[in-house]
Amino acid sequence: MHKVAAMNNLFELFSLEGKTIWVAGGAGYLGQATVKMLLGAGARVLSIDLADRAEQFAKSTPEYPLHAAASLDVRDENAIKQFVQENAVGPGTPHGLVILTFGSTAKNFEDLSAKDFDEVNHAGLTATFLLAREVGMAMEKNGKGSIVLFSSMYGSVSPDPRVYEAPMNINPIEYGVGKAGIGQMTKYMAVYWAKKGIRCNCLSPGPFPNPGVQQKNPAFIERLAYKVPMGRVGRQEEIAGAVLFFLSDAASYITGQNLFVDGGWTSW
Repeated sequence: MHKVAAMNNLFELFSLEGKTIWVAGGAGYLGQATVKMLLGAGARVLSIDLADRAEQFAKSTPEYPLHAAASLDVRDENAIKQFVQENAVGPGTPHGLVILTFGSTAKNFEDLSAKDFDEVNHAGLTATFLLAREVGMAMEKNGKGSIVLFSSMYGSVSPDPRVYEAPMNINPIEYGVGKAGIGQMTKYMAVYWAKKGIRCNCLSPGPFPNPGVQQKNPAFIERLAYKVPMGRVGRQEEIAGAVLFFLSDAASYITGQNLFVDGGWTSW
């Protein structure tokens, strides 16, 4: 009897049944795996992305009736405010928000202009702040919520140029600077909302190259794997599992944290 009760309690801790989760960047490589895992945990999920990307993704998942889609350009402050006002109403108010959106130019260090730098960090850093703040204020009305932001290992360490031999370009500076800012933003928002029942945490993924990159650049993947103590690149579901943890009641006493999902990359 005690063993069965414990198992039921365990499942309840990680269940998202009855919860509404918004995933910005939900149609991306890591976003799709995340959305599917959250749906599998019982959540109602709203995938948010540019143009019709989210809608196409939702149509590809007919097995998940709780999967909805919406279009939003997170770089547009007015669009964000209107979107939240229209969608964060009653049962539509999210219990959780995941922001996977980012910006990057893929330009060389010497070629990066001031305009490039500002535009990328508006898309990755400022837009994250605007969306998280707007949704967080909507969550305040319910007195609870969980926000998961995305930093990166490159928000804490610099890329090793030896890994990025031609034809690969070294991970750009504006990306790392923006991701470092996400880490600090997480701590600030965690403290700001702590007594209002809203938690804010972030994830810092290590190397998670998409299948196209893995197929076209096997030598690059081998160099990435060599940098990882575990000896391999990450699988997309390994990010999704960390997101689920932060959104679930299993993490109810965790806020302001930056979890590195990097196979140990930043440990040596």
